[in-house]
Amino acid sequence: MRLAISTDLVAYDETVTAAPAKAGDAPLARNVPGYIELSIFDELEDVKADWRAFERHADCTVFQTFDWLDTWQRHIGTRHGVRPAIVVGHSEDGEIKFILPLATSSSGFARELVWLGSDLCDYNGPLLAENFSLLFDKFQFNKLWLRITERLQSRPHLAYDLIRLEKMPAKIGSQRNPLLMLGVRRNPSGAYSTPIAGPWERFYAAKRSSSTRSRDRSKRKRLAEFGELALVHPEGKSDALASFNTLTQQKARSFARMGVTNIFARPYYRKFYEALITDPRTRHIAHISRLDCGSQTAAVNLGLTFRDRYYHLQASHDDGALSRLGPGAAHLHELLKYAIERGFKFFDFTIGDERYKSDWCDNAEDLYDHVSFKNWRGACLCAPLFVKDWLKRWIKQSPSLWKAFSRARALYAAFSQRLKARSG
Repeated sequence: MRLAISTDLVAYDETVTAAPAKAGDAPLARNVPGYIELSIFDELEDVKADWRAFERHADCTVFQTFDWLDTWQRHIGTRHGVRPAIVVGHSEDGEIKFILPLATSSSGFARELVWLGSDLCDYNGPLLAENFSLLFDKFQFNKLWLRITERLQSRPHLAYDLIRLEKMPAKIGSQRNPLLMLGVRRNPSGAYSTPIAGPWERFYAAKRSSSTRSRDRSKRKRLAEFGELALVHPEGKSDALASFNTLTQQKARSFARMGVTNIFARPYYRKFYEALITDPRTRHIAHISRLDCGSQTAAVNLGLTFRDRYYHLQASHDDGALSRLGPGAAHLHELLKYAIERGFKFFDFTIGDERYKSDWCDNAEDLYDHVSFKNWRGACLCAPLFVKDWLKRWIKQSPSLWKAFSRARALYAAFSQRLKARSG
């Protein structure tokens, strides 16, 4: 498509029954009222129907939807030895109260308990029933978590040495995130989102100064001299893949200049994104668009849509003659306008502290990590993790240090490329 421009607390029973093979665990003993039944699934297919039904009304983000995580597991997780460990909690009447999309993965000589799909999920966390926050205080949730981890450890193929739960928001929907009760530290990166409401012109004027808007208009006018500007939403599979291919090419050059690892060059990652935008099971949450300038593609984005939120996931722009005229900014303006016109209430820039995000968002949202170890193998991994994250957080919290680090990284990348070109 081408467009012209009293808090009753539920008692938790601590009795653990033996774990039966495969699909799910037997319920906990019912010797207290308000018990929680735990089931653990190591095959996503076994929990698909309940998960999809629960996510329709549960508090969660798009990154906890079944189709997103199932696609990740099929294309990436399975090939890297990741084992799902999906924990489902039911009340006595059989109503699902939470789903924890966990997994175990190998990290050198140790195994970690992580969020399923954690590397590509900008927000990790549980799916919660609307009344979950009324059910557990900190003490009770820690008891529940202990039972969950013991149940996981009782299954040899899900046993782990280290718990590493990263990029967790403080809230899941309107509720506090119960995983933060375990003891957390701030993730080195923040996340950004802003409420949006129409009309676009009023929202734009509220966010950007008159001088900035004037510069934007001037750049847009000069950009249009290269050809008619149009926001394009590819509808066919071939057009969507061609647009995504342009995005990966533009991002590869950008990553190389910055000295950042190209995620699309990692094994199977590109296939994951291609499936995301073409598979009928995920096409409803994926949105790809591009800003055309005549016959040239000025910018491309891959976003996600879920409920009242638009997630701005990946974006790229032309790095040639058009780059000095702000094609990425022009495309972002069109996307914001698109999201407003389609009734989204929030535009989510997701994780990352890029400077342009603060132009649209008043504050960064802190994300949190929980790391703990089960044995000596996990302890050996904890120390370097703490040091690495502390250094990263310290550097990123100092604008001058972060600027110097980014510049040094880019210079090193340029030097490496020159050496490679000479040796080639």
